[in-house]
Amino acid sequence: MNPETDIFKLFDQNWGLLAAGTADRHNAMTISWGGLGTLWNKPVATVYVKPCRHTFAFLNENEYFTISFFDDRYRSALGIMGSLSGRDTDKDLAAGLTPKDLGKAITYEEANLTLLCRKLYWQDLSTDNMPEDVIKACYSKDRAHRMFIGEVTEILR
Repeated sequence: MNPETDIFKLFDQNWGLLAAGTADRHNAMTISWGGLGTLWNKPVATVYVKPCRHTFAFLNENEYFTISFFDDRYRSALGIMGSLSGRDTDKDLAAGLTPKDLGKAITYEEANLTLLCRKLYWQDLSTDNMPEDVIKACYSKDRAHRMFIGEVTEILR
């Protein structure tokens, strides 16, 4: 994967690993929804997390989060990080990933690209503002995602 030329594939096809918390207490989850852009004259990353996910609480409690991307050889590890819950499993150990403390947040040694983000804004998505087909496909049984927008304060390679 070449992040400089495939930026629109980073989330959807390559997946990202969203992490929040500290070296002592953190959680991460695989994401395929997200975006990069500019807001309030700042470079930003936007991610979407359902309230039922364990990482949701970590995002709410912490000022910083990371979005990390990996080579294809870590695809199965990302599958584990997205399918197991950190509530009752050491997902890092199960996936064979090594947490790396950045001081303000954590990333993983194996990542080839990490965005360190300072949380600027969050808001719950409202199904009142969505087309019916999206509601049926994504929210017939669950609450809508919460959107988190973070200023990209550092890009680590």
